[in-house]
Amino acid sequence: MIKPLADRVLVEPKEAETKTASGLIIPDTAKEKPQMGTVIAAGPGKKDEAMEVKVGDTVLYGKYAGTEVTFEDKKYLIMKQSDILATL
Repeated sequence: MIKPLADRVLVEPKEAETKTASGLIIPDTAKEKPQMGTVIAAGPGKKDEAMEVKVGDTVLYGKYAGTEVTFEDKKYLIMKQSDILATL
């Protein structure tokens, strides 16, 4: 398993919506990058900054936040805790 260092967080992004509320199918070219995901692992934090998120939290993050990583055929994002906008 991937173990983030310092104030980094490993997030599994939520899948992009495939249908609208009214039932229309969204083509791959029109899908937006998801901005919500679940924290899979979190680093220990920094001396001057404690970790505010924990494993299992659902978080919202910026559109271009993090670095995409593929591990065991799953896509994850590694980002700094400061890239997370809110927890749900």
